[in-house]
Amino acid sequence: MDISVIQNFEAFLIAITILTLTPGLDTALVIRNSSRGGFSDGFLTSLGICLGLFVHATFSAVGISAILAQSAQLFSLVKMIGAGYLIWLGVMTLKGLVTGKSGGLNTNMVVSSTPLDAKRSLREGFLSNVLNPKTAVFYLAFLPQFINPEGSAFFQSCLMAAIHFVIAMIWQCGLAGVLTKAKSLLQSARFTRWMEGTTGAVLVVLGIKLLIEKPQV
Repeated sequence: MDISVIQNFEAFLIAITILTLTPGLDTALVIRNSSRGGFSDGFLTSLGICLGLFVHATFSAVGISAILAQSAQLFSLVKMIGAGYLIWLGVMTLKGLVTGKSGGLNTNMVVSSTPLDAKRSLREGFLSNVLNPKTAVFYLAFLPQFINPEGSAFFQSCLMAAIHFVIAMIWQCGLAGVLTKAKSLLQSARFTRWMEGTTGAVLVVLGIKLLIEKPQV
């Protein structure tokens, strides 16, 4: 796995890690299913979610390859639009904190001993990720920022998805393993606001950095 092909790898790693740790739909689903069927249910749900990342990476790579086939200038334009989108996401996140429209996840579930259904858990995780338009749009905006146009867009996209896969699996399985503490933490409005504020700031800074950076095409 040659990570050197990814442009601005350090920025990518920091951004994707913070974004993964931020409570969201995937996190809520892992916690819900862990409450339903224990660690195994949470693990399989997380696996399904993370496998869905490769679907988004593939579609992103196809789009990037088509754009590169047209012109380097068009690719630069797409990167600028993507960077602008990241800034917008960050600003909207910070705006939510100011207006008070953010808070803890709805994870009020009772831990039960429902029999494990591996196919159900994988299916729920996979479909929740693949059918999430926010994830699709984010990947389309995020991945091109780190693609080296001289290399394979598909390989680089899958490589970044693989890194995201590992980080997300570690985080989500950790949540499944410490369900009681995780539920208490994620229900904390203070913790969620801190995570959202950090994420918003990272997105804005990253987007600005990518906008002012000289295109490498």
